[in-house]
Amino acid sequence: MQIATPSLSKARLGQAGPLVGVQGLGCMGMSEFYGDTNALQARATLDRALSLGVTLFDTADMYGLGANETLLGPFLRANREHAVVATKFGYTRTADRPDDWTISNRPDYIRRAVDGSLKRMGVDIIDLYYMHRRTSDVPLDESIGAMAELVEVGKVRAIGLCEVSAEELRLAHAIHPIAALQSEWSVFSRQIEREVAPVAAELGIAVVPYAPLGRGLLTGKAFSEGLVAKDVRNQFPRFQAENREANSHLVSMLDGMSSALGVSTAQLALAWLYARARQLGVTVIPIPGTRRPDRLEANVAATRIELSDQEMATIEPLAKAVQGAAV
Repeated sequence: MQIATPSLSKARLGQAGPLVGVQGLGCMGMSEFYGDTNALQARATLDRALSLGVTLFDTADMYGLGANETLLGPFLRANREHAVVATKFGYTRTADRPDDWTISNRPDYIRRAVDGSLKRMGVDIIDLYYMHRRTSDVPLDESIGAMAELVEVGKVRAIGLCEVSAEELRLAHAIHPIAALQSEWSVFSRQIEREVAPVAAELGIAVVPYAPLGRGLLTGKAFSEGLVAKDVRNQFPRFQAENREANSHLVSMLDGMSSALGVSTAQLALAWLYARARQLGVTVIPIPGTRRPDRLEANVAATRIELSDQEMATIEPLAKAVQGAAV
């Protein structure tokens, strides 16, 4: 293992998208899903991120039922020259229907959704606009066509997709350039490597892994510190009692390795992701989520860790042994 000199390098989203720091910040947990939130702490984390060279801030219109975009608004407006914002449309849940997880890719819905996001954040343009999930009832040419129109009229700079297949990614890119693909990717979730990541590499599409720390599982603290009652992870299979022993053992293996290297388990997991992306020849900009400046600093430090081939080989079998689906 080698640790390089401190400096957060940059990467481009797609072939012509914004240039951003090689690690972004997932902001979802600042408003929902992982227990109580603190707006002052969230703002401190956002400010610290930008000072460290993190420039890609990831949200969605459904996070906190719109509250996450509203939370980010003042920060984005104060730092518009440097902060790159990515948000998403797709889930139709609202404050009136918080349990409605219906997905819409209809062009008329996309046009309403983008206006809502722009208004909540108080910005004139969205840097990266994702289709949060793909639904097959709307042809890709219609939904991607509507997203392309948003670029043409100046409401969006670049477009992206989330959790699509390799074929869908290729078809969409032929309709309009796709800057980024956001999919789950971590030591414990590697399905993207089979077909999707190679296509992204071929087409010059950046991959933005969400849950690069396995929703906290790969921090080594999810089981030892426990989850609060409001935490949505209590419902996820990998955190359930029947899978806890097996997954705890895997995390302990990573913890032992990270201790020997003098880094944290989370840093080891992030360093692995950067190394794996290099092996596959794909640009990667993970977006670990955190609400605390100290944890953000530790995550950013992982960009300076380089793992050896032997260290990568030691980690390689772990994904096959994890128990339970990701969600």
